Amino acid sequence: MQEKPSTSLKLWYEEPAQEWVEAMPIGNGRLGAMVFGRTSDELIQLNEESLWTGGPVELNPNPDAPKYLPPLRQALFDEDYAKANDLSKKMQGKYTQSYAPMGDIHIQQQYEGEVSEYYRDLDINSSIATTSFKANGVKYTREVFASAPDQVIVVRLKADKKGMLNFDSQFSSLLKHRLEDKDNNTIILNGRAPAHAEPNYLGNINEAIVYKDDEGMRFQMICKAKTSDGDLTTDQEGLHIRNATEVCLYISAASSFNGFDKCPFKEGKDEQQIASNFLDKAYAKTYQQILKTHQIDYKNLFDRVSFELQLDENAENINTTQRLEDYLRGGDDKYLEMLYFQYNRYLLISCSRSGGIAANLQGIWNKEMRPPWSANYTTNINAQMNYWPAEITNLSELHEPFLKQIQNMAINGKETAKNFYGMEGWCLHHNSDIWAQTNPVGNLGQGDPVWANWMMGAPWVSQHLFEHYAFTGDIEYLSKEAYPVMKGAAEFVLNWLVEDKDGYLITAPSTSPENTFIDPQGKNRSVSVAMTCDMVLIHDLFTNLIESSIALDTDKDFRALLQEKLTKLYPLQIGAKGNLLEWHKDFEDSYPHHRHISHLIGLHPGRQISPLKTPKLAEATRRSLELRGDEGTGWALAWKINTWARLLEGDHAYLLLRNLLRVTGNRSTEYNNSGGSYRNLFCAHPPFQIDGNFGGLAGMTEMLLQSQLPEIHLLPALPQAWANGEVRGLCARNGFEVDIKWKDQKLVKANILSKLGRTCILRTDLPINVKDAAFKTEKVESLVNNKNKTYFITSFDSEKGKHYQISMKQ
Repeated sequence: MQEKPSTSLKLWYEEPAQEWVEAMPIGNGRLGAMVFGRTSDELIQLNEESLWTGGPVELNPNPDAPKYLPPLRQALFDEDYAKANDLSKKMQGKYTQSYAPMGDIHIQQQYEGEVSEYYRDLDINSSIATTSFKANGVKYTREVFASAPDQVIVVRLKADKKGMLNFDSQFSSLLKHRLEDKDNNTIILNGRAPAHAEPNYLGNINEAIVYKDDEGMRFQMICKAKTSDGDLTTDQEGLHIRNATEVCLYISAASSFNGFDKCPFKEGKDEQQIASNFLDKAYAKTYQQILKTHQIDYKNLFDRVSFELQLDENAENINTTQRLEDYLRGGDDKYLEMLYFQYNRYLLISCSRSGGIAANLQGIWNKEMRPPWSANYTTNINAQMNYWPAEITNLSELHEPFLKQIQNMAINGKETAKNFYGMEGWCLHHNSDIWAQTNPVGNLGQGDPVWANWMMGAPWVSQHLFEHYAFTGDIEYLSKEAYPVMKGAAEFVLNWLVEDKDGYLITAPSTSPENTFIDPQGKNRSVSVAMTCDMVLIHDLFTNLIESSIALDTDKDFRALLQEKLTKLYPLQIGAKGNLLEWHKDFEDSYPHHRHISHLIGLHPGRQISPLKTPKLAEATRRSLELRGDEGTGWALAWKINTWARLLEGDHAYLLLRNLLRVTGNRSTEYNNSGGSYRNLFCAHPPFQIDGNFGGLAGMTEMLLQSQLPEIHLLPALPQAWANGEVRGLCARNGFEVDIKWKDQKLVKANILSKLGRTCILRTDLPINVKDAAFKTEKVESLVNNKNKTYFITSFDSEKGKHYQISMKQ
């Protein structure tokens, strides 16, 4: 456990939220809320992580799909890209379902006089949202938090003068529901989600929302009040509080979700019993008891990492709206950057907990019946990006829900591989949901193959299985959970690969997610062969499996097969512009500044390309990034932070971070140059997508520490703007936890905790000493970014559980 952060980290404002993307998010992994902080008409919008439309996946919606693969491949070998596109549409399945909004709690507070001294904040050191204001000489305060230990949301309302608290509170929901009151202190909302919701991008269509009598997930919300004094009554209109001084609202909720393969209506859990059990246990406790256990639980996760930069005096005394506007105008604000780093860790803690459901495109926060892109799992970058920071920022157990989602997708993906392609193994396309959908979406031919028919999702998500092992060294997990799923993904790939005329193994058909090229006839095309993203993902999967097989001392014949196939994969190509080609030929890009940089996966999040190991390929990725430019959607900016950090270009990564923190009010759907952040620091695609928050956090961490190569690189891409600072508790692969302190952009000292007792290899800019260890240091010269660079590689054998103090040689 690290020391608690010394800086008070708060988002704070001097006005209520006018829009959803200005409200404060709270969550306990399962329950989420958006707190608006209004004075007379407070709105707290509620979600429950498992409340989705629909039910288990139809596994074979397009039985004719396999027969189109041979002619599709022939069309590609004939370079008839138009025909390939048309045939791809014939191999599509159904759309995913949507994450649903649960409901709202409204608080109409009565008071006399004008409001003054208004203040609201989100304290991310302690995970609590507070609103306060004065009216007619009375100070009113509201505190809201979501407790993971007690599985409830608690709202405490107070007046600083006795008997001056008066309000009414109601539940509402966009979903079908009914209301009831109970015991003169409780209101209950019972509801049901639709049997189907069409994706929002299909626009206003008939039967976009479909309810059925025997389908759809049930749910219940309960709110029970506890007063210190005053009068409390309930009726069909809600709770009514008069002449009180302090009131606590205990909010519980549950759905009937019972697994990805069970009908939530016919085979669902008893949501009423679950919600009531949580409420009854929490209601028996005082506010202070629940708050204490909540904060102990939260800080056990949050306080593992601290990030401190050198701050100006009074840095904390500027409200978040003002500091975002100053930052947009070019102001220096290290407090904002520190806040953003830890806020994103706060969000991951709040929306992804062990035993729960994986964070979706919006984490667990959603207000819409048909949210953007269904708030599903977009597995061609976005779902993966959600979990990039989990291991490196010391939140490994929060990775577990996504690892479980991968297991579920592997089960359904086995059927998709068989039913759509007639192949062994398992596959995943670009969209999934709580029901573990894996087919190429598109409603049986209505989708554009540029996004619908990309089929390399399984290799990409499998990277997360290996990464969890790489950081934790959990050999039992690798053996029983990760390796079988990774192997299944590889079995599909081995079936999918075909030889080209030169004997190379290629993918056919192949797309580069959501991007198109210009063919020799000047037409925009998407379906071809051997896209670079496919080849690097396959290289990554095979490499991870080979290393896993060696670690487990198993499957030697399969390992040998993978090693053989690796040598035959279509090689990465450098184009006439010096860029790493995205396509199998040096085609022109239809959109040179496209948001996706899928051909650079080998640089990040993969490890095939590195300026330290493959300088020519690294230089080609640099050129590709230059051609793409420094603009993009929110998550695209976040990805570029990571790639520039991997190129060891800290100042350029920092430029992209500043772009990501550009405040915006844009909530329309934009695909090009409008990315940034909303006033509550949610990432703006726009609209809101949480992956940009998590990708931004991962990128900031990559600037401070990298371990994708078999070494720990301290301060690999430190920007000049962060000349002095300290970070504690970051994690490196092979089971190391790292603290680093630097001054004037140079390492001052570090602490290495060995969790597994493995050999530690450090890369530093200057020679170091390792206290209480026999170490060896080698001076090496590298050509990095076309410049000669000197590094020092220091290695020593570590003992499990021991700390190693690193200091600079005098």
